[in-house]
Amino acid sequence: MINRKELANAIRFLSIDAIQRAKSGHPGAPMGMADIAEILWREFVRHNPKNPNWPDRDRVVLSNGHASMLLYSVLHLTGYDLSIEDIKNFRQLNSKTPGHPEYGATPGVETTTGPLGQGIANAVGMALGEKILASTFNKEDIKIVDHFTYVLLGDGCLMEGISHEVCSLAGTWGLGKLIALYDDNNITIDGNVNGWFTEDIKKRFESYGWHVIPDVDGHDPEAIYLAIKEAREEKQRPSIICFKTTIGFGSPHLAGSEKTHGSPLGEEEVMATRKNLDWEYPPFEIPEHIYKAWDARERGKILEESWIEKFKRYTQKYPKEAKEFLRRINGELPQDIDKIFDNQLEEFVSQDIDIATRRASGMVLEKISPHLPELIGGSADLSGSNNTKWSGSISFTNKNPQANYIHYGVREFAMASIMNGLILHGGFLPYGGTFLVFSDYMRNGIRLSALMEKQVIYVLTHDSIGVGEDGPTHQPIEHISSLRLIPNLMVFRPCDLVETLIAWKQAIKQKNHPSALILSRQGLKKQIDSIKKAKEVEKGGYILIEEPESPPQVVLIASGSEVEICVEAAKILNNESISTRVVSMPCMELFETQDISYKNKVIDKNAKIILAVEAGRPDIWYKYVGNQGKVLGINEFGRSAPGKVLFEYYGFTTQNIIKIIKQSI
Repeated sequence: MINRKELANAIRFLSIDAIQRAKSGHPGAPMGMADIAEILWREFVRHNPKNPNWPDRDRVVLSNGHASMLLYSVLHLTGYDLSIEDIKNFRQLNSKTPGHPEYGATPGVETTTGPLGQGIANAVGMALGEKILASTFNKEDIKIVDHFTYVLLGDGCLMEGISHEVCSLAGTWGLGKLIALYDDNNITIDGNVNGWFTEDIKKRFESYGWHVIPDVDGHDPEAIYLAIKEAREEKQRPSIICFKTTIGFGSPHLAGSEKTHGSPLGEEEVMATRKNLDWEYPPFEIPEHIYKAWDARERGKILEESWIEKFKRYTQKYPKEAKEFLRRINGELPQDIDKIFDNQLEEFVSQDIDIATRRASGMVLEKISPHLPELIGGSADLSGSNNTKWSGSISFTNKNPQANYIHYGVREFAMASIMNGLILHGGFLPYGGTFLVFSDYMRNGIRLSALMEKQVIYVLTHDSIGVGEDGPTHQPIEHISSLRLIPNLMVFRPCDLVETLIAWKQAIKQKNHPSALILSRQGLKKQIDSIKKAKEVEKGGYILIEEPESPPQVVLIASGSEVEICVEAAKILNNESISTRVVSMPCMELFETQDISYKNKVIDKNAKIILAVEAGRPDIWYKYVGNQGKVLGINEFGRSAPGKVLFEYYGFTTQNIIKIIKQSI
């Protein structure tokens, strides 16, 4: 007969020993949640340790990522490519067991967690993805998308504001395949939560429209089993199971205390815990009968093979849908994607229109979206302003899941993190819009897109003081520079319709990078009038205009709306025999990937003066202009006035650029 306590204790002591060896970590949650994890993985989770990417696997997210050793222990015990040496190497340099779970570092880890609340938000995105894909590809006789999303979380996750945003949406959307397992132990780092977390979780989640299972003994295997079974049977609403647990369960002197949250137990307490839980094995030793009981490889193989057989029948009966499903789930773009963009390039180059780049972005979406069904758009209550909704957009609702557009409401942070969940699930290329100034609300979600190397597209409009009368609360100053500081994020600030098209093309083709499209509210003049020049945009920075007869005395570098005033200034300066070059820099990150000879050719350091112009913080531009160069930027918050007035007030005019140049040379 299986001794469930012994199986759960295998999680506890792998966690205890790894944390003790590393001399850092969080033993309390793995010890407290071990009984829940044992029932969840051994009785319910459909997965194949030999193929962590099987499309129809259940997703399990550890939102309280500090409990990482719980997840690593389960992955090791069930047969993933995570050895006992990897467990011993917990929290060490370049190990497969980092301090918090990291997507891509460890097989079986579905998303990077650690910042509390992010995991539940990603899980909502995954469950949303399952619901939309199921409605798109499933047939009455064959269901190829049919899996659950489980998320383990704690008090800290439910305190974070993002949990309110995403859980509200999950209830509204009726994500019945989402099950949250709440470790309700009343303890956070500072101690018992009664002084700062007293809301009625049952009523809170019922008000969201969730199915709530309260007051389940998290150390009673039968109660745990029945609660998860009940949650799985609820098809119309997401479920949250509130498990009453003891943090640091099994520790005779520290159980129930915040002292087990973020510190090793200590050698003496480890020995006392071994004795208290009748665990007679030395550190990192798991007896064969426990490994055998945990091993999920054979069951996982059978589950996946059954799905493969089902998919073969699906392919025979619905070959077109099967091919499209595989293309999307594998993240493959249509073979003619370059031709699609080239055709649009020819059309846009021939159009002589002045246009706000937010509107240009909408035009691009109108042209490319019919060819990219994996594109799933959305906005945080600014669809009309962001121009994120095109004529073929179908809004997602609980009753209409076969959709390609999501109304997130005024929930910017939720939008970013749900989009991360969508792309992690597979089958989608998500984009979502808000005003650039509100990127602050969702910065942690953007950062995690970049950290996980996931291709989420952020459409950020109203990009400068050009916002105008809404004033400094809505005028981004530091935002473009701060986004450029995020490693692995591609930041595009196009200057016209053609550059906007190229920005979208690059964002769609950059598989390992998220992108931020920084777009103007106000109309901008057309700058690119040839295919040859348009192709240079893909290099991130390029020579837009120059006096061809002589080397440049002046190099003007700009992005977005400031390009046109630099072009006007250059025309005047060139007419006055001051040879001037204009470099458009729509994407610094792409420019930095070019070879040094190209970069030196574009930004000629032999010029008498190099001036960068951007209506935002100037600091980041000094790497291009050098110590002898100049930057025309903004070092204060904006003002409430019409956009044109503000551009004049802060000196973003042709006349002021000419004045700066003449004073400098």
